[in-house]
Amino acid sequence: MSQQIPSWLQQTLSLQDSHEDLQEDEPKVLSVSQLTRQIKENLEEDFLTVWVQGEISNFTAHGSGHFYFSLKDAGAQLSAVMFRGANGRLKFRPENGLEVIVRGRISVYEPRGGYQIVCETMEPVGAGALQKAYEQLKAKLQKEGLFDPAKKRSLPKFPEKIAIVTSPTGAAIKDMLNVLNRRNKNIEVLIFPCQVQGEKAAPEITQALRLVNQVGGFDVVIVGRGGGSIEDLWAFNDEGLARTIAASKIPVVSAVGHEIDFTIADFVADLRAPTPSAAAELVVAHTDDILESLKNKDRQMFSLIEKKRLMFLQQIQQLTKRLVDPKKYVELKAQHLDDLTYQLERAMAAHLDSNTTSLLLLKEKLGSPKSALQSFNQKLEMIRFRLGNSAKRQIETEQNTFERLTMLLDSLSPLKVLDRGYTITKKGGVVVRSGKTLKKGDTLQIQFKDKTIEATVSK
Repeated sequence: MSQQIPSWLQQTLSLQDSHEDLQEDEPKVLSVSQLTRQIKENLEEDFLTVWVQGEISNFTAHGSGHFYFSLKDAGAQLSAVMFRGANGRLKFRPENGLEVIVRGRISVYEPRGGYQIVCETMEPVGAGALQKAYEQLKAKLQKEGLFDPAKKRSLPKFPEKIAIVTSPTGAAIKDMLNVLNRRNKNIEVLIFPCQVQGEKAAPEITQALRLVNQVGGFDVVIVGRGGGSIEDLWAFNDEGLARTIAASKIPVVSAVGHEIDFTIADFVADLRAPTPSAAAELVVAHTDDILESLKNKDRQMFSLIEKKRLMFLQQIQQLTKRLVDPKKYVELKAQHLDDLTYQLERAMAAHLDSNTTSLLLLKEKLGSPKSALQSFNQKLEMIRFRLGNSAKRQIETEQNTFERLTMLLDSLSPLKVLDRGYTITKKGGVVVRSGKTLKKGDTLQIQFKDKTIEATVSK
């Protein structure tokens, strides 16, 4: 197979032949510019399109928007330039040390007399351009802290109003609406339509998310679409969208593609759902699950109240054992008083019998003098008076003791506190011991001395 000789080499050989034939003629002297121009014309004509693989070095992004760098391998180095119009189509950012394949044309830069390749396209070796751009943006945002788990906000357990940013005609929105309607029909859902694929998708998604925050009143917002290739999902790898998600005042759930698909939006969002349907399930609890949870809470509350009731009952029983019943105490004292009265009556009877016997003996001995009888009657009356006073004092002592115990029992009564202007606050029949247990909307019963009213917690 014959090999074509470049035109600039043919001209050189032709000049040599002419020089051999016309040795007596004067040699043709070229200026630097002329020679450079001839080389430029010949090189650019013979290397209109070339593919070159090499490692980027000395990379510079000029203020004009052009990229200047070198491509090198183990044995050589080639100057390269990529003008603004071409590099604006790149999906990744060139950097030193990156192995790339470029397509371009050879050009000579006459002021420096050097040749260079003017790059029109560029692809990373190994990973594709989109994958490289994805990795670069992910590393950049992660370094800035946009993926920090500490910044993630928890979703409300019982949302009432949900915003969905997606295409209104895709399968994803139908799946989400079906799941939401099945789990809780009382949830209010508002769709913010936008494109989710193509060049206009990222700006539209970003604008829709900003509109959600401007409208406000939403408990959570779902941003997503169905599955696809990396090109289909590329709008969700947009840096502007990522920063808008991070700045959202409303918790954001990213629901992009299938479970194996990961986008930058997934890392920035407060929660990543593997699919749009899964996002709807994560955001809204099933009504049956809520009812079962309420039943469990009710059982737990009843168990806690029962434990408290038994504990208080035990305390009351212990206090009751320590506090003597005034009624029983009075009855005991009354019985003791009856015993004393009985003993007194017996003593008086015995004393009277003794005195009667003595009187009879004295009468037998002395007869029945009137003076002796009067003296005996005086003694008898004095004894009766002393016994009466003693019994009266005993009864007064027991009465005072009874009244003192009655006052003590009355002072221990919780109703006595109400007489001093205090009230007893209850919620659902249970005494409220701490304001921390109350929340807005709770109904309270406030008991005064003479009346019980109802009140509602306002804040």
